[in-house]
Amino acid sequence: MKRSIFAAAILISCQGLALAQTNTVEVNKAIAAEQSFNKLVERKGIKDAFLSVADPEGIVFKPEVVKITDFYSSIDKQPGSLTWQPKFARISANGDLAFTAGPYVYQNGKNDSDKVYGEYVSIWRADLDNKLKLLIDLGIQHPEPEQEEITDFKEPDLSKQTAPSKEPFNGRSIIIGTDKIFNHELSVSALATYKEFLSPEGRYYFPGFDPIIGPDKIMKFIDNEAISISAETINVGRSSSNDLAYSYGRARIKKGNIVSNYNYVRIWEIDPNHKWNVLLEVFSAVEQ
Repeated sequence: MKRSIFAAAILISCQGLALAQTNTVEVNKAIAAEQSFNKLVERKGIKDAFLSVADPEGIVFKPEVVKITDFYSSIDKQPGSLTWQPKFARISANGDLAFTAGPYVYQNGKNDSDKVYGEYVSIWRADLDNKLKLLIDLGIQHPEPEQEEITDFKEPDLSKQTAPSKEPFNGRSIIIGTDKIFNHELSVSALATYKEFLSPEGRYYFPGFDPIIGPDKIMKFIDNEAISISAETINVGRSSSNDLAYSYGRARIKKGNIVSNYNYVRIWEIDPNHKWNVLLEVFSAVEQ
C-alpha cells in the first residue's frame, strides 16, 4: 500500500515537472523572432518583411500612430538595406508579451557615408498559435556609436508571475493609471519621477544619443540637458502573467528654450514588491 502511494506520488511529481518544463518560456524566443525578422528584411525587403510579421493590431509611428499593415500596404517597396541586432530583451513569464531593443544600420547607397545609425525598439505579442507577432515598432537616430552596446538578456522571473485576472480589463486599467501618474509626476519634476519609477536596469533612448543605461546616468542626462517633460497616455497593454507591460503616448519636451513634440513608448516590469517600474523608455521626435 505504501509502495503504491509512493509510486503515485512520483508519477504526479514527474507529471508536474514535465508540465513546468513544457511551460518554461525563454527570452531566446523573442531574440529568435527578431533575428528571423531581420532575415526576412534581407530576403524580402523592408515592406514585405514588416507585412509578414505584423500583429493585426500592430502599429508604427509615421509620425502619428498607424497600423503596420495599413502603412506598409500603402507604400512602394523601400530601397536600401536595413540590419539590426538585439541587445536588450525580456519576455513575460507566460510568453505572450516580449520586447527587444538594439542598434540598427540603414544604408541606401554604396558608401559608408550613406549609412544611418540608430536604435530600434520592438514589442512582440503572441498570437493564437503562440507565435510572436510585431505589435509596436519605434526607432531613433544617432551618430555612429563609438563602442559596442552592453547586452542584457534576462529570463522571466517566475516568482513575479500571478494567475490571470478574472477581470481582463482590470490589469489594463492599472497600467493606464500608473502611466498617467508617471506623466503627471513628470510635469512636476522629471528628476524626482525617474528616481521613483526607474528600474535598476532601466534604459533611456533619446534621439541623437546612444542608449543611456542605469538610473544614475539617465538622471544625470536629464539634468545636464535641462529637460522638462509633459506627456499624455494613448494606450497600454499587459501580459496575462502580469509581469510585463507597455504604454505609449505623446510628449512635449523642453530643452532649454526649445520645445519639441515626441512619441514615447515605455516598457514596464513589476518588481518583487508588485510595484511597476520603467524598464525602457524611448522618445521619437515628431517632425513638423
